[in-house]
Amino acid sequence: MARWLMAAGLVLIAVGAMLHFAPWLFSWFGRLPGDIRIETDRTRVVIPVVSMVLISIVLTLLINLFRR
Repeated sequence: MARWLMAAGLVLIAVGAMLHFAPWLFSWFGRLPGDIRIETDRTRVVIPVVSMVLISIVLTLLINLFRR
């Protein structure tokens, strides 16, 4: 369990560094067809349905490749 938590922490640090230093890597997130964007004068709500499905599929494939 400790190894998984350390690996998850390292992944979170890497993703945070990528978002900070190279935000263009995730510029597509929330802008795919099927993602819900509601913008008014004061608020902006983004519900990235399709983006999360895509990330889920990619992570599932990666986890299954590393488990075998």
